[in-house]
Formats: sequence, structure tokens, C-alpha cells
Amino acid sequence: MRVFEGKVFAVEQRDGTDVVVHGPAATIVAVDKTDHVMLVRQDRLPAGGRLLELPAGGVDDGESPLEAAGRELREETGLHGGEWVEAATFFTTPGFCDEKMHLFIATDLEQGEADPQGGEEIELVRVPVAELPGLIDEIEDGKTLAGLLLLLRLRLLRPSAAG
Repeated sequence: MRVFEGKVFAVEQRDGTDVVVHGPAATIVAVDKTDHVMLVRQDRLPAGGRLLELPAGGVDDGESPLEAAGRELREETGLHGGEWVEAATFFTTPGFCDEKMHLFIATDLEQGEADPQGGEEIELVRVPVAELPGLIDEIEDGKTLAGLLLLLRLRLLRPSAAG
């Protein structure tokens, strides 16, 4: 039974438990042609400040997770093209929310013009892949931790892979 309907999510009662109903989302570990990862810093009111994150966004109706990832990456950073692989799919907060995140690693990306939507104020932060291990302790966002650690793991297992 639906007990709340909002712009971004709804709340349903399922077997006596409140469940936040949220559509799927996509996030991207974006590695450009110079072996830098593009991160975004943006205000996150629920977190109480600005967070450093991977580019991400919702999957629109009729859109595949890969299409959504490409759209979000172009809008937020201007990056496009390259080679893409879906590295993981996971629930973001399975204790109360059904949102499923599709995590892509995109390499050999080309720079274009960003076009943030809906008044998003985004600071772009380029980090050399070699400096990522020192950045991990500063990351407070779960999808970003997962994505960066997956990239580093892939690089350790297959040094010529992932860019």
C-alpha cells in the first residue's frame, strides 16, 4: 500500500515495513584519455555539505542503465565516447530502499562541454588514477567508494585493463 508519493520517491508499506520506492540509477567511474578520473563535488543537503562523488543519476523511463549513464556523464562533465563496461549492480540502501545502482567503468573518454540540468551546481574534480589510493579515506559516498575501489582492484588484477 502506497503511503506517500513525492517527486523523487514514494513510500510503500510491504509486509508491515516502510519501503522507499526509487527507480534505478547509474553511476560512472569516468577515466579520460590522460588517465584521470572525473569526480563531481556538489551540495548534498541530507549529508550536511558538499560531497565528492562519481557522476550519477536516475534511469529515465524507456532508457537503459547504459544510456542513462552516458547521458548523465555528458550532462555533468562533458565526457563522452570511450569503452564502457558494467562493473557492478547493487542496492544502495537495502534496509529501507529498493533503489538499484548500475556502476559502469568508462575508459578512454573524450572531453566535451558539460550541460548540467535543473540548476545543478557541480564542481568538476579531475584526479590522476595513481592518486586515488590516497583519496579513498576522504570519500563519504558509498557508490563512489565502491566504484573507485573496483577500478583500483581491476588495475591491480590486470594492469593493462581499465584504461
